[in-house]
Amino acid sequence: MTGSDAEFRHGANSWGPEFVGEGDVRFRLWAPGQSELALRLDGVDAAMIRQEDGWFELLATGVSPGARYGFVLADGAVIPDPASRAQAEGVHGPSVVVDPQGYKWVEDAWPGRPWEEAVIYELHIGAFTPEGTFRAAIERLAHLRDLGVTAIEIMPVAHFAGERGWGYDGVFHYAPHPAYGAPDDMKAFVDAAHGHGLMVLLDVVYNHFGPEGNYLSLYAPQFFHPERQTPWGAAIAYEKAPVRAFFVENALYWLDEFRLDGLRFDAIDHIHDEGSDPEILVEIAQRIRREFPDRKIHLTTEDNRNITRLHERDGQGRAALYTAEWNDDLHNVAHVVATGETEGYYSDFAEDHWRKMARTLAEGFAYQGEASTYGGKKPRGRPSAHLPPTAFVDFLQNHDQVGNRAFGERLIALADQQMVRGLMAVLLLSPHIPLLFMGEETGETRPFCFFTDFEGELADAVRNGRRREFAHFAAFRGDEAELVQIPDPNEASTFDACKLDWARLATDDGADWLAFTRGLLDLRREKIVPLLHDAPGHSGRVLAADDGVIAIDWRLKKGLLQLRANLGDAEHPVPSYEGTIIFAQPAGSDERLSAGDLPAKSVVAAIAETNTQ
Repeated sequence: MTGSDAEFRHGANSWGPEFVGEGDVRFRLWAPGQSELALRLDGVDAAMIRQEDGWFELLATGVSPGARYGFVLADGAVIPDPASRAQAEGVHGPSVVVDPQGYKWVEDAWPGRPWEEAVIYELHIGAFTPEGTFRAAIERLAHLRDLGVTAIEIMPVAHFAGERGWGYDGVFHYAPHPAYGAPDDMKAFVDAAHGHGLMVLLDVVYNHFGPEGNYLSLYAPQFFHPERQTPWGAAIAYEKAPVRAFFVENALYWLDEFRLDGLRFDAIDHIHDEGSDPEILVEIAQRIRREFPDRKIHLTTEDNRNITRLHERDGQGRAALYTAEWNDDLHNVAHVVATGETEGYYSDFAEDHWRKMARTLAEGFAYQGEASTYGGKKPRGRPSAHLPPTAFVDFLQNHDQVGNRAFGERLIALADQQMVRGLMAVLLLSPHIPLLFMGEETGETRPFCFFTDFEGELADAVRNGRRREFAHFAAFRGDEAELVQIPDPNEASTFDACKLDWARLATDDGADWLAFTRGLLDLRREKIVPLLHDAPGHSGRVLAADDGVIAIDWRLKKGLLQLRANLGDAEHPVPSYEGTIIFAQPAGSDERLSAGDLPAKSVVAAIAETNTQ
């Protein structure tokens, strides 16, 4: 840890327990709504000292890792630490003291990997293996390495209510969910991944707290803006220094203590801090860049506004703040092309979808200020062609796009396999950063549904809300019998049905998909990644985009990457290419391209050397 990092994390406004000596732990809590507060440590209460701005503090001696503690409010209620590193008995039970230095790292000299090498594999720890733990996931890392994956992105692990869940309703942002293992188990997973040459990225949720187990409003109502609501409740008051410190420290905590290689920030369009200078998202990125100057840290965002201001490059072409943006436009237009579905947000891609697909691949976003049909004809997006292609994370599937369907169907269950293979080739051979959703490499057909583990009225609200959400879709409109067939998120069977089927590896279909995906990733590593270092903006150019044909050239510093695809149902003329063909699907497509045509459902990629400096 650098000196500045230590000063920040252990400064006047630090959250969570801090070891300051052998057996000496400082406990702190921001509780401006309380006049008095006590620490209950292993069953013994001691009054805490109230400091300025509502902070309470107590230095305890003789504390051992594993000690249980909580805070006693003026009315006698005992609440856990919102910055707890581990919980003993769920979200309502006591917090546990964790030794931050207890794990002994094996890959202590892990150098990280440059961003242009990233091939991201998104997974849910609970559904990735039958056991659903960090330790069990370690046994599958060699599979990902051999596949050609270079970065694992873990869906959120912040401790949430119940055993099962997607993780986006976490209430203890510093504590790995115990169903997956202890903090040291998560560190062991990261350590093992580094040993296989794999980066580990973590999805973090800073736009809300989950609906069960969040006690902040009891002692720190100032943490929120009750007059301003989000889809999940009162908005967070990011402009207040203690609130700000909670999230800035959290980002540093995961990167420092767990040695993660990066973070993905969920739904930042719901993080509103316009009055601050800098706004909290800018401050988080600035602190990370400053505190870890010698580490390869990669920060990505999810934001349906298609903004670019957080992803600008500096004079050396490096990401000044955030490295890349999840690119929903590519997914949405590919989904429309593959399935013909145009309801909901897919309506923005119902028309002119070939041009929109080509523009997305060449320039980043399809919508760069144009009116969005789904958005009520309001303009969406900013010009994005000036950003390098590596500023965009593309995918055909992810947890949201699969799991937010009523039955959690994967793309392979909704579209022609040849179309899916063509789109997979486009995804993995473009200069954008590709993301695969777990199981995609074997053609997984098991669903990935929305699942939770709530009880009582909250469980009823989630179940009924889920059904109301789909009631306006054509497939369910006026059909109550069909609505009740939607899997109940709270049933354990819903979660169990979403676990990966590792037996597919032994099937002909699974092995065929695996070989196909691995072949594409081998090509990417050998031919395309060497072109991506210092890839410039304005590198993409659309040559054709109509009748199923897309033709794009990317003029990169070390070569000209060319993509020619005919995803339509009939043979069609396509623009010519130069250089050497590195991929052609199906067999013979390269010969047809030489004659000026491509057969239906075909993709060809070529590279030509360039003298561009």
